Amino acid sequence: MKRRHLLATAALGLGLAFGGAAAAQDKTKACFVYVGPIGDLGWSYQHHQGLLAVQEAYGDKVETAYQESVPEGADAERVLTQMALSGCDIIFTTSFGYMDATNAVAKKFPNVKFEHATGFKREAPNVSIYNARFYEGRAIQGHIAGKMTKTNKIGYIGSFPIPEVIMGINAYYLHAKKVNPAVELTVVWAMTWFDPAKEADAAKAMIEQGVDVIASHTDSTAPLAEAAKTGGKVIGFGQASDMAEYKPSPRVTSIIDNWAPYYVKRVGQVMDGTWESIDSWEGIASGEVELGEITDAVPADVKAEAEAMRDAIAAGTYHPFTGPINKQDGSVWLAEGATAPDGDLLGMGFYVEGITGDIPK
Repeated sequence: MKRRHLLATAALGLGLAFGGAAAAQDKTKACFVYVGPIGDLGWSYQHHQGLLAVQEAYGDKVETAYQESVPEGADAERVLTQMALSGCDIIFTTSFGYMDATNAVAKKFPNVKFEHATGFKREAPNVSIYNARFYEGRAIQGHIAGKMTKTNKIGYIGSFPIPEVIMGINAYYLHAKKVNPAVELTVVWAMTWFDPAKEADAAKAMIEQGVDVIASHTDSTAPLAEAAKTGGKVIGFGQASDMAEYKPSPRVTSIIDNWAPYYVKRVGQVMDGTWESIDSWEGIASGEVELGEITDAVPADVKAEAEAMRDAIAAGTYHPFTGPINKQDGSVWLAEGATAPDGDLLGMGFYVEGITGDIPK
C-alpha cells in the first residue's frame, strides 16, 4: 500500500526548488522529496521545516533542494534519479510509497546517501529508514477524546490501511475506551493523504452521525475546518503540524512531527563522514513526536492526565500498547502486563477488540 498518494503530477523538466545560489564544490547538498505541497500545513509542511532547520544549522556549508507534490511510483524514481545526477549528497524521501523507488535508485548511485521515511526496506548499504512513533500521541488524544465526548461517538479519518495508520487508530480507541467504556469509534477511510475535499466530506459524514471528537491521519486542515463550523460542538486535533490557527477550539491539542533534529544530525554525519545505514524509530522521549499545547477548551483535570501520560511515555514507564488487549475477533494479542513488540506494531494489520467494521484490503 502506498504511504502517501497525491493525484497532482510533478513535472521533472521544471527542475528543483533550490535554497540559494549554485553551491561550491565543498558544500554538502541535502535534497528532499515531498508527496504533497509544502503549504499543506501538515505532513509535507513539517518535513520542510526540517529542511529549513538544516539551512539554519549549517548556513553556507550546505545547499538544499526539494521537489514537492511528487507522485509515488515511476515519477518518484525519475525525480530521485535527477536529484542524484544533480549532485545531491543525501536525499530524504518522505513518503512510504517512495520505498521501492528509493532502493532502486540507491543501487545505481552508491555514493549518494538515501533516507526513506516510514518504510521498511534497506536493500543497499547507502539506504537508511526513519519513522516516528505517532501512536504515542494518538494514545493521548484518545484519552482526551474519551473524556470530552458528550455523544460517546468519536471518529478517525484514516488515509491508507498501512500499519502506521492502523496502530494509530488502535491506540486512539484503546485509550478512549479505557476512560469511557461507552465510547464508540467510527473510522472513515479517505484513501488519500492530501485531498481537502475528501477529508472535509469524511468529517461531515461523521458529524452527521453524531461524532463530536474527530482525529485524522491525513494532511490538510479540512477536518478541523469542518469541526469549526459546528460552533463548538465538535473538537479535533492538529495532525503532523500544530495547526494552531484552529486554537483554542476545535483544535484542542496536536501531534507535531519534529523531523528537524534527525535531519540536522544526518546531514551533519554526511559532512563529517560518520553517516551509516540505520533503522530509526523515535517518539516522545527523543522529541521527534511532540504534543502541541493543550488548550483551555480541555478541562484542567483532563489536561493534567494527558500531560502525565505524555511524561510517562517519555520516561519509558508506560507503553500505549500494554495488555490485556485482544484482537477484533476476540483472540488474545497481549496478555496482562505484556507490551507490544515493535515487530507487531510495524506489521499491524488488525483492529483491536471493540472496533467495528473492516480494514480495507
